[in-house]
Amino acid sequence: MTLYVAALAVLVAGGLAALAVSARPRLALAVGSASAALGCALGLAASLAALRAPPAALDLPWPVPFGALALGLDPLSAAFATAVFALGLAASIYGAGYLRPQADRRAMGPFALFFALTLASMALVVAARQAVLFLVAWEGMTAASFLLVAHEHEDASVRRAARTYLVASHLGAAFLFALFLVLGREAGSLRFEAFAALRAGGAPAALLFLLALVGFGTKAGLVPLHVWLPEAHPAAPSHVSALMSGVLVKMGVYGILRVLTFLPPAPAWAGLLLAGVGLAGALAALALALGQRDLKRVLAYSTVENVGIVALAAGLGLIGAAYHAPLVAALGVTAALLHVWNHALMKGLAFLGAGALVHGAGTRDLERMGGLLRRLPWTGGLLVLAAVALCGLPPLNGFVSEWLVYLGLLQGGSGTGGLALAAWLALAALALVGALAAVVFTRLLGTALLGEPRSEEAAHAHEAGPLVLAPLALLGAGNVALALFPAQAAALLAPAAAQVLGTTEGEVLAALAPATGALAGPMRAGVLVLVALGGALALAARRLRAGRPVATSSTWGCGFSAASPRVQYTAASYAQLALAAAVPRPLRPRARLRPPEGAFPAGASLALEGDDPARTRVFEPAFLRVGGWFSRLRGFQQARLNLQLLYTVAALLGLSALLLLRYGP
Repeated sequence: MTLYVAALAVLVAGGLAALAVSARPRLALAVGSASAALGCALGLAASLAALRAPPAALDLPWPVPFGALALGLDPLSAAFATAVFALGLAASIYGAGYLRPQADRRAMGPFALFFALTLASMALVVAARQAVLFLVAWEGMTAASFLLVAHEHEDASVRRAARTYLVASHLGAAFLFALFLVLGREAGSLRFEAFAALRAGGAPAALLFLLALVGFGTKAGLVPLHVWLPEAHPAAPSHVSALMSGVLVKMGVYGILRVLTFLPPAPAWAGLLLAGVGLAGALAALALALGQRDLKRVLAYSTVENVGIVALAAGLGLIGAAYHAPLVAALGVTAALLHVWNHALMKGLAFLGAGALVHGAGTRDLERMGGLLRRLPWTGGLLVLAAVALCGLPPLNGFVSEWLVYLGLLQGGSGTGGLALAAWLALAALALVGALAAVVFTRLLGTALLGEPRSEEAAHAHEAGPLVLAPLALLGAGNVALALFPAQAAALLAPAAAQVLGTTEGEVLAALAPATGALAGPMRAGVLVLVALGGALALAARRLRAGRPVATSSTWGCGFSAASPRVQYTAASYAQLALAAAVPRPLRPRARLRPPEGAFPAGASLALEGDDPARTRVFEPAFLRVGGWFSRLRGFQQARLNLQLLYTVAALLGLSALLLLRYGP
């Protein structure tokens, strides 16, 4: 616990030191990045050690009403803290190279402070053991990350995205305040150990679960509460997008799982609800991703999809526990926790790689990219690795956690009745998720990396420096490592899974052993085969080219004298068949067509605009209506002192009347 607290202290102190030297932006960036990397390295060491260690605690006095500096580190906290610090380490190094061009025109001290505070507050969220401290850390995480999203605030779209994120976060926080008030009333204390005593029964478990699902689900990006996520992720700097997508949204998942440790064993309906929301969200997110032109917005919707898979796996575990099926329960919850790790590495690599592409091409618009693999081979190659992992394809780590979900669903489908039918339907839907993910990422990779450049900036793109490439390589190695050692990764997470399920680590490991043991050999063989095949192809190509003149030629002329972006597939045209065949009409993008006109048309255009129906048809109209209601209150905001005093006196009289009615004279 001491090392963990030291990591928090290094993060905060480093951020303050960077702020102190704000007058020298390059120095502030260097100090902030180095201290953040050091703090994350210390925190990662502490978290890894705590994964299989007995819980540790630290309790300090705090002169805040109803508050206490109660910290703890148990396997569940350590599982999420490991993801925070691992991705935070890579993002800290990446930020030093990514933001260096901005240091000549923008102060870096405030940004470094907010970045450090975001990391520290996430680490404090998972370590807090008292409700007031948890909510302070939660609000600190929201405020600091909001300021990171608004980094380029001179852009109106960035300000709008940051505002959307802030409003959505505080709507979710309102449910969290209600959650902890009810927990505190039932437990008689605001400490988590008192909450844990409610597991024996007596608490309104259904109400508490629903409050947690809405409050934490908003931060996690569960559909339809995800509307802030596709707005905020593209607006933020790329390493901030990686941090938010990879770990900040997982704080919502942590909150749901932590609340489950306070409640009696969840009934089957809770698991069905969580799994249904997750699976529906995964399908909807991929359908919406197919219509997006913004590279980072596509990745943002992929985050919604992967959080949906985590929710599906966790719901499957709850259903297994409710029906006394220990194998299904262990497979589900362990798959959820393992996918938290996998997604942190996969999406961290994807967003950092996308940032390098955007830096090279000068745009996030897929339709203005193209040919970038030839110009950025290292970045493009690592982005391909991230995409293959995100599609859940073997032999990379995304397949491991999704395979555990498949096994859990197959085991659940081996019974009889309606639950077995639901398991088979979920199995088919999860397979459709994998197919749609493959279409989404082949569209992204093919449009951005292959073919001819579609803009002058893309034609002159080049690789970034070592501070940008090194974190990409580090995350790529992490993805491969989890693919090669799935049994060891599952064993590290078994204590956390047992904590959520209220069982023992031995029971979880016994249930997982056949699945993870049988997976390790094929995964390693697959990686070796791919490496050997790639090496053999490279060697064969080199030998075939030796001593021969090499010239550039078109592979399929089709009547054209030279390759041109005008004859290539666009992102919109590639997705058109899948949109028509597999996506419901409300989720399809709107076509904006300007047809050719006249005998000698000057030109024509076709563009797809992907709107999120949850935002445009539900939340925006609701917010506008509520805003209209409150705008009527502006008539009371008078500058005249006598009216302000009248309002104050009326309010005091009204409160006094309420107190008299409640307690008597």
